[in-house]
Amino acid sequence: MIKHLSDLLLTPAEMAAVDAAAAASGIDSFGLMERAGAAVAAAALRLYPGALRFVALCGPGNNGSDAYVAARHLQESGARVALFHLGDPSRLKGDAARAQAGCVLQGQNLDLYRPETSDVVIDGLFGAGLGREVPANVRALIGRVTEAAIPVLAIDLPSGLDGRTGKVLGAAFRVRNTITFMTRKPGHLLMPGRELCGELEVFDIGIPARIIRAEAGGVIAENTPDAWKRVLPAEQLETHKYKRGHLVVFSGEADKTGAARMSAISGLKAGAGLVTIAAPHAAMAANAAHLTAVMLHAIDDEADLGDWLSDKRLQTFVLGPGFGIGARARGFVSALADRHLVLDADGISSFKDDPQQLFDLFQGESRLVLTPHEGEFGRLFPDIAGDDALGKVDKAVAAARRANAAIIYKGADTVIAAPDGRALINTNAPIWLATAGSGDVLAGIIGGLLAQGLPAFEAAAAGVWLHGEAGQRAGKGLTAEELAAEVLPL
Repeated sequence: MIKHLSDLLLTPAEMAAVDAAAAASGIDSFGLMERAGAAVAAAALRLYPGALRFVALCGPGNNGSDAYVAARHLQESGARVALFHLGDPSRLKGDAARAQAGCVLQGQNLDLYRPETSDVVIDGLFGAGLGREVPANVRALIGRVTEAAIPVLAIDLPSGLDGRTGKVLGAAFRVRNTITFMTRKPGHLLMPGRELCGELEVFDIGIPARIIRAEAGGVIAENTPDAWKRVLPAEQLETHKYKRGHLVVFSGEADKTGAARMSAISGLKAGAGLVTIAAPHAAMAANAAHLTAVMLHAIDDEADLGDWLSDKRLQTFVLGPGFGIGARARGFVSALADRHLVLDADGISSFKDDPQQLFDLFQGESRLVLTPHEGEFGRLFPDIAGDDALGKVDKAVAAARRANAAIIYKGADTVIAAPDGRALINTNAPIWLATAGSGDVLAGIIGGLLAQGLPAFEAAAAGVWLHGEAGQRAGKGLTAEELAAEVLPL
């Protein structure tokens, strides 16, 4: 359960259910609208004290109603305000009609708006619930505003963005500020929505937390420690290295050993009690020349691996970094089907011709973590990846269910998903993590957490978060070696 509402992400459908439940409980829905519009007006005055004119763009729904209220408050504050509406305001009903009637400004048709250099636009055309491409006249307006390079403050979400997926529906404003209410939506964090939203502020307009929790699915949230810290192992004085788990990382051939070493040292730094690199005999010397705290064990083939696995203390493995693609990788994974496994890079690509072979190996208790980037995701889940109707969260959850695995769908907006439908969106990773070897470090961190007993989903989520924190500490221009050195245990 997500403890803090600040971490919870409501889909547009869930937010609509919250609004309906609030009204059904006796809360004045127009009062909520009034507080929302007042919050927008206050933010506009605070953020743009030098604005010569505020331009309220009012749509035909609740988002437009908030804009009408904001325009009224701005005018009452003494600001110069112009109002432009989409559609016929006389057709508005209920609270929307009341909000429009309360605004004495004479509105004009949206198509008549021509940006002036001193304008600040209040975007109230469409909210997070937009489910279709914006009409041509709105697309043209977005183009004019963008060309004029004037500031835009969005109500709820920049018009043109899908609140569930963060996708652009034909065209969307790139705004400087976004004001939303009660909780954020997935589209605020998913790309490209995260970039288009500018600075995001969340205002509490008075809906009780109990209503939000009752109506929210509670399965999509931001990836923060509150999402997984309850399952962290307790720190005890009476412990030893075996209680903290033994992680095994498989090495590639002699000329491809660096990736495994970065995974191994990262697993050790993340808290695993022991870490061993399992390497072919021909790669032992190359690895030994660079290792101190990490142990080495020679493994050439499946027979060697099978003999070694008779030691039941060996429960957690990382396979993929620099390992090589092909039958050997598939055979090793088959031998590990009853253990905990982080499958990365070459390990994932080894199953591109028959992904179901992999999925069939890891049924029952979830013990597999898959770490695909965009291309690898498409190889394992081509039909899911190709479904344009799905957003990144939906794709990750569908993949997790099919594979019975924790999925880390990597990218600037990495999504971590579980087979039971839970999903977390990560936000703490700096852009300079996009460097060679960064994924090897991530795989090792997750392996180190799995070795300490974290469940697969929580180990994946905590690993992604720790990876981002290490990247922040390492700073711009980091190398993977520097990144691994900055990994800290939970």
